[in-house]
Amino acid sequence: MVESQTYQLDTVFHALGDATRRQMLRELAKGERTVGQLAEPFAISLAAASKHIKALENAGLIRREVKGRTHLCSLDPGPLAGAHEWLGFYERFWTSRLDALERLLRAEDAGKSPKRKKGDR
Repeated sequence: MVESQTYQLDTVFHALGDATRRQMLRELAKGERTVGQLAEPFAISLAAASKHIKALENAGLIRREVKGRTHLCSLDPGPLAGAHEWLGFYERFWTSRLDALERLLRAEDAGKSPKRKKGDR
């Protein structure tokens, strides 16, 4: 089970590691798109777009439905939940570390008093 989850996270982060694929996902968040529509904003061939789409499919981030010669793609956000959960651990980790640093710096600042000049009381 853990190996399966690790593989799932690996494929999701691999898919998200490419700017073209991230933009494709953003487009799919607006609704279904054909392969041609997903390729259109980029200077890439349909074959290259299909490779990007395949990486997104392998990660489970999109579904592709074939209707005749048209391939319709839609977003499947489910696998993003696992990635979000994984990232959430590190968000909490760093938030707690930064909060501790802030407390330390505030305590240090509060402990400092202005330096007195000779003769001041």
